[in-house]
Amino acid sequence: MKELLLLVGITLAAQGELILYECAMIHTADQPSIRNGQMLVRDGRIIKVGTEINPPSGTVKRDLGKLHLYPGLIAPATSLGLTEINAVRATQDTTEVGDFTPDVEAWISVNPDSELIPVARANGFTHVLVAPMGGVVNGTSGLIRTAGWGVEDMTVKPRAALHIWWPTLSINTRPKESLRDPEKYKSPKEQSRKREEKLREIDRFFDEAEAYAKARKADKNLRIVPAWEAMLPAINEKQPIMIHANYERQITSAIKWANKRGYKIIIASGLDAWRVADQLAKSKVPVVLDNVFRLPQRDTDAHDVNFKAAGVLNKAGVKISHSVRMGSWGATEIRNIVYAAARSMAYGLPREAALRSITLNPAQTLEVDGMLGSLTPGKEATFIAVDGDIFDIRTNVKHMWIEGKEVALKSRHTRLYDKYRKRPKPAAVKGAE
Repeated sequence: MKELLLLVGITLAAQGELILYECAMIHTADQPSIRNGQMLVRDGRIIKVGTEINPPSGTVKRDLGKLHLYPGLIAPATSLGLTEINAVRATQDTTEVGDFTPDVEAWISVNPDSELIPVARANGFTHVLVAPMGGVVNGTSGLIRTAGWGVEDMTVKPRAALHIWWPTLSINTRPKESLRDPEKYKSPKEQSRKREEKLREIDRFFDEAEAYAKARKADKNLRIVPAWEAMLPAINEKQPIMIHANYERQITSAIKWANKRGYKIIIASGLDAWRVADQLAKSKVPVVLDNVFRLPQRDTDAHDVNFKAAGVLNKAGVKISHSVRMGSWGATEIRNIVYAAARSMAYGLPREAALRSITLNPAQTLEVDGMLGSLTPGKEATFIAVDGDIFDIRTNVKHMWIEGKEVALKSRHTRLYDKYRKRPKPAAVKGAE
């Protein structure tokens, strides 16, 4: 009898608790929104999404009233967790020394107690990609949750993408006498030679990495070189390469390079991506935009050119994601990525595409869409409940669940707000009337 009871207990534990969430609207990100929607969750996985779900007996019901459910938001290129206070050097770990450091893994350096992580989480971001900076080939990024016990617990995909900061290919044609330091003058011909040399250095590095990959395959006892080992997933097309490039000449050069070598690439930053939208679409290169609120690059560009960029790219068939600029300042602004998508939506990006740009598209770009990015049966129950339209700046995130577990939304901002709204009122000045 004891054995039977034990077996029943184990079976029930394996099945897990069923929870039925009911709300005013479910925005799935991959299907039309569902009014008066229901979502059935068990063991951190979505079982069913619809309107008339008949759950088994014993199901716990969670009525969220007028709240809207959205998938957890994803920021696809950040320095979150690698920086804290911009003016304090000891809190900065965003940049590596050296031009070619592919074996660097950014997730290892994440500070899980960073005050900036809860701030990002408070506006709906459940996952962010943490990437290294500095040099040319500067290592791999890691996809982390914005909640967890220690960095190992937070990390979802430790080597999500290899990162390259593509050389600037512009040429300064200003005369020598107009420069602040004439000693640093280089002729256009010399600049062109330097530019070509930088591109050849990248080619040489990848040629050597490919040679190592062939030798490694032929001889399993070959001495392991960490730098070359780190290159193998990208070379074997198991890992995308995120190329940080802003300007048209950089982007077209990177696409040509990737097509020649057969690599999977992602263009990040992409200030001029809209100018080569058709080429990006033809090569099936996704773009991570971080410059919606940046001033136009040229005085001949319209004032709203960066507001319209996402819409132009989307219309051409390019998969776009919204993010923030890398570095210290960008890490503080992750919560505002939603409003970059909202501004793009106001200037031509369809609403469905705007939602996908902060949910499903980043998940697909980083190849984690099997578990994240949309409210789809079989995926993780990672979602947020908000009190209105996610793109409205007046909307507040009220609840968050990561893999079925509710996560606190307290942050330094909310703690200070609660502290000072309860501050003692000054006593009346004696003698005042």
